Amino acid sequence: MKKRFFALALAVILAMGTLAGCGSSSGGAAETTAAAEEAGETAAAEAAEDTGSVEGVQASPEFYAKADLSVLSGKKIGITIQSLQNAYWAGVMTALQEVLEANGAEVTIVACDDSSATQIGQVENFISSGCDLIMIHPSDAAAVEDAAKEARDKGIKVMCWDDPMTNTDGNWILNNTDLGIAIGELAGAFINEHFSEDNKAQVTVIGYPQTTILLEREEGIMQGMENVAAGKYEVVANQAAIDANAAQTAMETILQRYPDCKVVAGIGAGAMIGADEALQIQTGGNIPEDMGVFTTDVTKQQLEQLADPTYPAKGIIGFEGSDEDTATSCASMFALILSDALDAQNVFRGVAPITDENVKDIQGGMK
Repeated sequence: MKKRFFALALAVILAMGTLAGCGSSSGGAAETTAAAEEAGETAAAEAAEDTGSVEGVQASPEFYAKADLSVLSGKKIGITIQSLQNAYWAGVMTALQEVLEANGAEVTIVACDDSSATQIGQVENFISSGCDLIMIHPSDAAAVEDAAKEARDKGIKVMCWDDPMTNTDGNWILNNTDLGIAIGELAGAFINEHFSEDNKAQVTVIGYPQTTILLEREEGIMQGMENVAAGKYEVVANQAAIDANAAQTAMETILQRYPDCKVVAGIGAGAMIGADEALQIQTGGNIPEDMGVFTTDVTKQQLEQLADPTYPAKGIIGFEGSDEDTATSCASMFALILSDALDAQNVFRGVAPITDENVKDIQGGMK
């Protein structure tokens, strides 16, 4: 049954013409994502046209393979991100620092704690310290545009992670609506396996509409479930929660009113970890076959719960693969930018499902 679900889930995601192909520069989810990478070189551009978003190129193993990491040697790189308190970012940044230093780069990684003013100051410090490349994971992309322009005016390369900024040499981005659709379709494939129009799944959606990109993911989740499981489910609760504790508390309250709610789809790691805990407590760890939790992000705890049958986690929509895979792909972006070899300003990252079929491969590259 599980293998059938994984095959169906992968087929569903491959059928999504709006998803960018996946990229993994080493190990991890390389085999899992291979078919998705063959979906076509125009997938990202088509997604942009369909959603009114930006245009760009699709990442793939061949795309990253063009990068010569030796160009990183002797380069000074400054990285500012929203937060290091998030488990996903902490793991990826640890791996990224290791990859960059192993290739001879000097790297400084700081967090702005979601303050645009702090982040602008960090970029200005990187400029004055003589960085060769600055990467920004913006708290507010518009707010940091002028600082990015100042850096480029001084001959410093600039890359943005997550937003299609204007004053950059490269943007490494996701279509968050499509990411949500992939989560929803993964959940929908599971619903199709276990429920019917006469026996509808009760579903909780855990979102966070306060943040634009997370609202886009949430809306995508709803669309994705409808795409593949229309008429076989009903959303009994739609809850805002971004961290695990809030998600667990919310799910415990929902289960008091809807004790038969067995499917959860959420926008991030917190949704999975929290919902897993609440459902495990409810079931005493005896997880029924028709209970499943589906989200994105890739953290150690999520993967541990996915591999543990006493938790209801059934699927994660991942990116390049493990922390090490993502870090190596990001370092490849740096090398391409420093070499003036980037094909386009916007590079769409890819997505692929992680289930019990491939979770062990991903765990091997986590920090």
